[in-house]
Amino acid sequence: MNQYETVFILTPVLSDDQMKEAVGKFKDYLTSHNAEILYEENWGMRKLAYAIEKKSSGFYIVFGFKADPTLVKSLELTYRRDERVLRYITVKMEKYAAAYAAKRQSLKAKKEA
Repeated sequence: MNQYETVFILTPVLSDDQMKEAVGKFKDYLTSHNAEILYEENWGMRKLAYAIEKKSSGFYIVFGFKADPTLVKSLELTYRRDERVLRYITVKMEKYAAAYAAKRQSLKAKKEA
């Protein structure tokens, strides 16, 4: 199993409940396909670098997970089929990037506690 990080941008016209439902849908998709979700970050509403579908902002969501390589292709197909997703990217993390992400999450947990 490889470690991946996926970032997707949801359309800004969604209500808070609709956004949470969309995030829950993708989270459930990962867990139902035997992926281990390591962390989830909600970066909130941010301005886009350029307009996408005449929208200048969007909700940024980040998932870190471990899964089989075949899952990434089907996950991205699910993103493509969902009209709420403006853009997405999924990257395989090297061991150094994975260590940095784990360190960042532990520091964030300490800060919140």
